[in-house]
Amino acid sequence: MVAVNGSGERLRLVLLGAFLICGLILEFGQCQQDEQEGRTTPPDRKPKSSKGKPVRGAGKATTKPKAKATLAPPAAVNQGPVHLTQVVNKGKFHRVGDSLSIRSGDTLELRCKGNPVEWGVPVYLEEDDEGRLRTVQHDRYGTLTLSNSTGADTGEYTCFPMYCEDRDCRKVYDKAVKVFVFFPDPQELFVPSSSYYEVIQLRTNWPTVLPCQVTSPDAKVSLHREFPPVEVAVDGAEITFNVKQGFTIHRPKLHHAGELYCVASRGNLRQSSVKYMLIYVNYPVAPPTPVIQASSNSVAIGQNLQVTCTVIGEQDVAIDFTWEYPGQQIGRPLYTQDSVHPDGGGLGRQQSQTVLLVDEVREVDGGTYTCTAQNLQGSRTTSTTIKVLAAAAAAKDKVKDKRKPKKP
Repeated sequence: MVAVNGSGERLRLVLLGAFLICGLILEFGQCQQDEQEGRTTPPDRKPKSSKGKPVRGAGKATTKPKAKATLAPPAAVNQGPVHLTQVVNKGKFHRVGDSLSIRSGDTLELRCKGNPVEWGVPVYLEEDDEGRLRTVQHDRYGTLTLSNSTGADTGEYTCFPMYCEDRDCRKVYDKAVKVFVFFPDPQELFVPSSSYYEVIQLRTNWPTVLPCQVTSPDAKVSLHREFPPVEVAVDGAEITFNVKQGFTIHRPKLHHAGELYCVASRGNLRQSSVKYMLIYVNYPVAPPTPVIQASSNSVAIGQNLQVTCTVIGEQDVAIDFTWEYPGQQIGRPLYTQDSVHPDGGGLGRQQSQTVLLVDEVREVDGGTYTCTAQNLQGSRTTSTTIKVLAAAAAAKDKVKDKRKPKKP
């Protein structure tokens, strides 16, 4: 019995030890699961321990804190390269180059990546009120559709990606993409114009363009003078031709002035453009620089005064002079003598001059005299101050001047 009882006691001890080991294993597994799932031991429950050491992971969180959401700063809508595609059929697209030719009467449909985008079209279409032009903004791109096209629709079409901050948006010009679209018309070789004559300035410092715009890139175009009737030579240096722009006179001269027009031919069709009246303007390179000088800076009452304003500048460049003077306050009229003559200092120079005349100076004529000279490039101003003396003071000044020793 004792042996049996001893064996039973040992069995009970073994079973109790196994039970304790299983509990520890289960507890340890639960802690690892809690650790993986980001759970911690509840505050009202103490973690179980083994051999006096705390259970791994008990009483502290093991998951990393979540990062706070931050708003990205406003940026341009289109960060990558922007390109235009032509919708040729449903679901079929063609990437366009610098130019595109669409038969007159057909529909043009362009797609531009970006949200939002804005479209630029020829001036003729900006005033379109027939509903032929339609633009739509989608989630990732914008579309432009032009139906019932005509030769007058020929021109440049531009897609501008937009930079937006809140509700304020502006065009990103340096990322714009454009294409020149021709709409060949069997009856119209030139893009129609609303006027028969067009006046163009020939400026000496700026290239001049004669916009003989054709509807077909295959048209042959030449430049002609009305009188005497002659074809103008296009040498590729002084005068060039671009089918998208027309004729460019790169360094305009006086002999380019007059009445000119363009002639286009394609197959058996030959047509003339509108007339261009070219007016030569000798454009200055800079605003004028006036110099002012008075006959005397101290004038006695009753004497006469002359204030001269002079500009040395380019030949055939008109100078416009304006004056501000003290006598304006009482309504004293302005009397000037203007003149223009060649300057002896160099070729191609001229002297423009205006002289302000003040007869019988009065006390009110004392003060600041200002001359402003202006040409097509801008204006500049210069001034001088005149002192008006009483008769006695003027006589005393004359005596002082006589007593001054003359320089050898």
